Amino acid sequence: MDLSVIIVNYNVKYFLENTIRSVKETVRDLSYEIIVIDNASKDGSMEHIRSKFPDVNYIYNESNLG
Repeated sequence: MDLSVIIVNYNVKYFLENTIRSVKETVRDLSYEIIVIDNASKDGSMEHIRSKFPDVNYIYNESNLG
């Protein structure tokens, strides 16, 4: 694995989607993984991202501890 990209998310699913798309377009020639850490978003981020990017590792926290 050449690169691990870790993204912290809280209620910004469309910015998250754009970030993931940007990473995927940029790192074409590398082996990589994308990990999203979600801090208890209530905007449907998890469902939205899982449906569009099933290859992204999505970790959902039950609370937003900061």
